[in-house]
Amino acid sequence: MATFLYKLGRFAFRRRHFIALFWAALLAAICVAAVNAPSAGSSSFSIPGTEAQKAYDLLEQRSPGSSADGGSANVVFEAPSGEKMTDSDNKAVVEKTVKELGGGAEVSSVADPFTQHNAVSRDGRIAYVQVKYTAPAKELKDSTKDFIKKTVEEARRSGLTVEIGGDVLDESPGMGAGEVIGVAVAAVVLVVTLGSLVAAGLPLLTALIGVGIGVAGITTVAKALDLGSTTSILAMMIGLAVGIDYALFILSRYRAELAEGREREEAVGRSTGTAGSAVIFAGLTVVIALVGLSVVGVPVLTKMGLAAACTVAIAVLIALTMIPALIGYAGGKIRPAGKKSKKRSGDGKAAVHAEDKPNTGARWASFVVRRPAGVLALGVAALAVVALPATQLQLGLGDDSTKPKSTTQRQAYDMLSEGFGAGFNGPLMVVVDTKHSGDPQAAATTVTGEVKGLKDVAMVTPASFNKAGDTATITVIPDSKPGSTRTEDLVHSIRGKADGIKADTDARVLVTGTTAMNIDFSQKLSDALVPYLALVIGLAFLLLMVVFRSVLVPLKAALGFLLSVLAALGALVAVFQWGWLGGLVGVEETSPIMSLVPIFTIGVVFGLAMDYEVFLVTRMREAFVHGERPKQAVVTGFTHNARVVTAAAIIMMSVFAGFIASSESMIKMMGFGLAAAVFFDAFIVRMAIVPAVLALLGKKAWWLPKWLDRVLPNLDVEGAGLHTQGNDSGTDPDEERALARV
Repeated sequence: MATFLYKLGRFAFRRRHFIALFWAALLAAICVAAVNAPSAGSSSFSIPGTEAQKAYDLLEQRSPGSSADGGSANVVFEAPSGEKMTDSDNKAVVEKTVKELGGGAEVSSVADPFTQHNAVSRDGRIAYVQVKYTAPAKELKDSTKDFIKKTVEEARRSGLTVEIGGDVLDESPGMGAGEVIGVAVAAVVLVVTLGSLVAAGLPLLTALIGVGIGVAGITTVAKALDLGSTTSILAMMIGLAVGIDYALFILSRYRAELAEGREREEAVGRSTGTAGSAVIFAGLTVVIALVGLSVVGVPVLTKMGLAAACTVAIAVLIALTMIPALIGYAGGKIRPAGKKSKKRSGDGKAAVHAEDKPNTGARWASFVVRRPAGVLALGVAALAVVALPATQLQLGLGDDSTKPKSTTQRQAYDMLSEGFGAGFNGPLMVVVDTKHSGDPQAAATTVTGEVKGLKDVAMVTPASFNKAGDTATITVIPDSKPGSTRTEDLVHSIRGKADGIKADTDARVLVTGTTAMNIDFSQKLSDALVPYLALVIGLAFLLLMVVFRSVLVPLKAALGFLLSVLAALGALVAVFQWGWLGGLVGVEETSPIMSLVPIFTIGVVFGLAMDYEVFLVTRMREAFVHGERPKQAVVTGFTHNARVVTAAAIIMMSVFAGFIASSESMIKMMGFGLAAAVFFDAFIVRMAIVPAVLALLGKKAWWLPKWLDRVLPNLDVEGAGLHTQGNDSGTDPDEERALARV
């Protein structure tokens, strides 16, 4: 593989005009296609096999056109202090609003609170108007949303407090100041690491091109493949981070090759062959982990994983081709790494030697290998403490209670909770299939009676049948808020009554609604979390065994990855679920961890962890194979690669942390979780635990059974096959050079 990439790098360097035009034309073509593509609608939220989904499907089948998945809005009114909503003036305002909303486009129904049951609070101060739409919330036209906003604004002029709840005003998250700051920090780190503005600009340019192609491509197919807005945000987050890092690795190796005295074209070829091999491996691990999310069986997660995987694949291809081409344009503006001194050896050949003074990476590694047991114990203990909160991990999906208090959705949520109880914001829908029941009415009455007798039930509405009379729906208002464990227990209690009811009445009972759907979704992801983690760790072990020709090194890497992930999950629970230091990241209200976050974090961090592992440990193995003692090989690896891995980690953390400023709960959690995971993995696992373990293992770290050595393919990640490339004499030019620090 290294030989092929060596030739590819030299080709891209020589044919730089062709490479640049190709990527520019591709970016332009996809952007044009994205601009002319139909607007993406709502990403259909389906969870095949769950009871909530089966109930939705049954309603769609028995009551076609009922808009079971249509958008909804609760227009909530609150009277001034000392007044009631039933006062004539206030009542007139509400009735006028109801009439105006009923004339809006895409409106299915508008419920008058004064003719509905339990739509006015007991103290008379709060009332709500429920508006149902014919299309899902994200498919509603902007004019429809503007109309409800305008109508509510007119109602506010009367002196009433009026807010809008529900999903109708949910907006797609966009790029904000946080993301820009993250990229700016990355730019500063690149300048410091690469030593010039030109060199620092190359990774940013290639990363932006890759993200542009990826996001534009997602936009182009969003309507056809039913992709949600969050998909492109996550693809941008991951694509930016890996795109910058992959380019940085190749550029850093190029500067090291220049420092060893090679010509620019030869240096490009060798840097692409060595660092490029590691980039392919790192990118492949991310792609495999993201594609592997499809095994969970949740369509929305599968689509997010595939879209992000495509963006990562583009980042790899651009790093391997565009970076060599841009290096050709940059010419001598990219300087060699460090200061080198040339001297003549005894046979007259030029030899280039690095400075004798050890750098920070070498000094740190020397400290670790002198005290490996203490460093290992301290590192593992620190991660274990941070990971402890993960034992209390609760999964859920966000609702209006997690939105900022300044939003109208959050204020409407709080008003409904105050007037009607916390459970009013998360009603359950009990679907009764009476098709095979001898007395449908009696069956529905039985279900209503059973549900009323359960704990934590605030209210149960009478059964409402469809036109055919074979399906009834019953609304159940819990006594607790939607995300609480008491509400989850209530859902399980209702479902627990289903078998007994079916035996007595031949009626099938299903529980659905947004709250039940969230519970089922969280449960499905929770059940898949451990198997997926096992799959990823097993995959990491196999891939690293091929790369490092060792059994213990992959085992150490996989266990280190597990520590990083658990620590990141622990930090997520402490900040977002418990509220510790939540103010620093804009957490106004604690909530369960968004269901998609843990499993998606595992998939992404897996690839990033292997990324750092490969770049650090390959240099250690290279030194060991060339005759250095195990502990000295560890120091050598840190001498040459600690700086670039540190820079890559800081860049990755900066990009991810930039998304913490998002108003979208899942994006905020994802950004925090990934930034925390990169910190734990790069600075504690790879910089402390890895060298400590390798120092303790000594030569045993590189042990591999002979039979396994014969079976495993040789990927040549270290670039051993390049020793004779570009050298007609067939001798190894590396024998005459010391490795340069990067």
